[in-house]
Amino acid sequence: MVKKVDTNKARIRRHKRVRGKVSGTAECPRLNVFRSSANIYAQIIDDTKGVTLASASTLDKDFEGNGGNKEAARKVGEKIAKIALEKGIEEVVFDRGGYIYHGRVQELAEGAREGGLKF
Repeated sequence: MVKKVDTNKARIRRHKRVRGKVSGTAECPRLNVFRSSANIYAQIIDDTKGVTLASASTLDKDFEGNGGNKEAARKVGEKIAKIALEKGIEEVVFDRGGYIYHGRVQELAEGAREGGLKF
């Protein structure tokens, strides 16, 4: 009998391993990424207080187009950077959420860097 590997379970294990090393503070919050097959989400989180400082996703009302491709991920990255800069956040630590730094996750990170965030 062949057992199918649960890829989400493996991702959660990787994410826990990364979160053991990466934590956001008020001076340098954490930029968290979550990716589904149809959408991509980004949050800037202060882990010391446990609050979300800013968020952006392809489900926002002002977003147009397909939410599950690289172009959408870059737009979300640029939007989260714009929101963060308006709130006075310039430097963040990147949390890839257990995903491989490739494709949509990489595009979101590059879009955020283009938007002015430093990490």
